[in-house]
Amino acid sequence: MKTLDIKAGSGIHLVEATAVLCGPDVHVCICGGTHHHIGASALGLPCPSLKDPSKLSASVSVLNVVRHKEDQLARDAAYQLTKTLGCRVSVSAGLHVDNATQEDIQKLWKNYEQVLQEVTQRLKEVLSGA
Repeated sequence: MKTLDIKAGSGIHLVEATAVLCGPDVHVCICGGTHHHIGASALGLPCPSLKDPSKLSASVSVLNVVRHKEDQLARDAAYQLTKTLGCRVSVSAGLHVDNATQEDIQKLWKNYEQVLQEVTQRLKEVLSGA
């Protein structure tokens, strides 16, 4: 198995991702803040777009831990990666800062987006053989 490690931000706003290539499939774990954990998991499966069957889309299923709010993070990451890479992708996500302010949430979100963008780019390169 090949792994990729990506980070964005610092201190309590650090977001980290590890991507594991599992044959033709990918798993990505995205954690950050002060308590790494699994708050939600999503599985993306490539499928033809309903609007235009000649284009690739994704169907995503999500499992969320009660009282956690990472379901949208896991879903968005699984959808984007599956659609872009054209393979099955599972994503687990867990970001947490105690008593987070709106500023903390915005910084974590920005770092999550940066990590996801870099994960997507690096996985495209690896899977294309570049």
